[in-house]
Amino acid sequence: MGIVTLDEVTHYINGQQVKGENDKFGYVYNPSTGQRIATVPYASIKEVDETVQLAKKAAKRWGATSVGTRIQILFKFRELLVEHTEQLAKLIGKENGKTISDAKGEIGRGIESVDLAIGAPHLIKGEHSVNVGGDINAYSMKQPLGLVTCISPFNFPVMIPLAMSVMAVAVGNAMILKPSEKVPYSALFLSKLWEEAGLPDGVWNVVNGNKDTVNAIVTHKDVKAVSFVGSTKVAEVIYETATRHHKRVAAFGGGKNHMVIMPDADIDKVVDSFVGAAYGSAGQRCMAISVAMPVGKKTTELFTKKLRTKVEALKAGSYDDKDADFGALISNDAKQEILRAIDEAVNEGANIVVDGRNPKVENKEGFYLDATLLDHVTPDMNIYKEEVFGPVRVIVPVETLEKAIELINDHQLGNGATIFTNNGRSARIFTQEIEVGMTGVNVPIPIPVGYHNFGGWKDSRFGEGQMFGPDTARFFTKMKTVSERWFDWEDTTNETNFDFPSS
Repeated sequence: MGIVTLDEVTHYINGQQVKGENDKFGYVYNPSTGQRIATVPYASIKEVDETVQLAKKAAKRWGATSVGTRIQILFKFRELLVEHTEQLAKLIGKENGKTISDAKGEIGRGIESVDLAIGAPHLIKGEHSVNVGGDINAYSMKQPLGLVTCISPFNFPVMIPLAMSVMAVAVGNAMILKPSEKVPYSALFLSKLWEEAGLPDGVWNVVNGNKDTVNAIVTHKDVKAVSFVGSTKVAEVIYETATRHHKRVAAFGGGKNHMVIMPDADIDKVVDSFVGAAYGSAGQRCMAISVAMPVGKKTTELFTKKLRTKVEALKAGSYDDKDADFGALISNDAKQEILRAIDEAVNEGANIVVDGRNPKVENKEGFYLDATLLDHVTPDMNIYKEEVFGPVRVIVPVETLEKAIELINDHQLGNGATIFTNNGRSARIFTQEIEVGMTGVNVPIPIPVGYHNFGGWKDSRFGEGQMFGPDTARFFTKMKTVSERWFDWEDTTNETNFDFPSS
């Protein structure tokens, strides 16, 4: 397989790398160095329409291909992902900034979605009923939608495109992926893997672009479903726009994920779990733990003391630095936004326990912040109410488990929440009463494995679909029910019946 080089970004349309014709473009940066490494073309409305027409034709052919043939291609695609994990991880690191080890973990989680999709024949089986009445048989079938699109974010350049697209392809759809313009190379790399796996031209397409490109895709009459991951603000816009144009939509937004720490929890284990879940990927995860919520004064004091020591020891560094705990932020704009959030919190009364605003890194041009920890944070502060997509975390003490549940349930975001406890009753109360889509018990990041459904509640998700799990097969198919009767042609009896049919 040819290596995707870091000198030119193209679209990938109908099995070919295609240079953009539009005069609008953006830049790709290496976050670890701050250097610009490429120009990314933004597809025009005309280019989007041309891609749609080619993909629409491919979808018809692909949907008629036997499911066994489709799954054999997925098997090969999986083999190639495993074979090229090292190369792909380095590519992710260079354009995204996360460490290579973190990138490998992302690829591994993406492969889980491929594993699930390989089982698509079981998930799309219909049902059959014999002799439901009057010699009539009834059966159902799940058919592909046709052409669908996925709009993916910068923070998981491989895992999320795989989670949103592989099942769509497995059940017979064609796909247009619009990756974040900040990380286009990973998507192009996946395109080459699909090509080598034997996927027919036009089934998988990558179109780069800005919001105008996205709007052209999600409003196109021939695009039947839209999956999106990004900020809550944009997720809501995508949902409203796409549904207004009669699309099936699953739009995933941000999160503000809480970790409740009970007095009976092992604080050392809690601290280790919190640090990885909070600061991994420089905090650029929608399922990162954002809020530590220790229960009781004694728990708060002990947790804060031990956590401070751990956080102060964390090291930010280049994606290829094996000693780095996490990498750079995606852009300088992202860094400045986080700095403003810290300053605002301090002005509102928050206290800086660990200050990471002047990172101790060798390359000062990179988009780095060290780990930052705040306390004296209250629920009325923006630092608590809003998602901070960076290595900034807050401590919000509570007196009781009931108060913790109340605060979490009152929050507008509802991706995930977890509790650390050795008490089964506390865990049961928490998991039953908490109003979020994904809940953990003594698990730092309650992201389900690939064969369970992923999806938040409240303003963390708009629409009807899940990201992982068997629900993806439902989302990317449409149900058809057939009632079938065969006459005995030797029977010459004819009768007209005006009654409503029944069994």
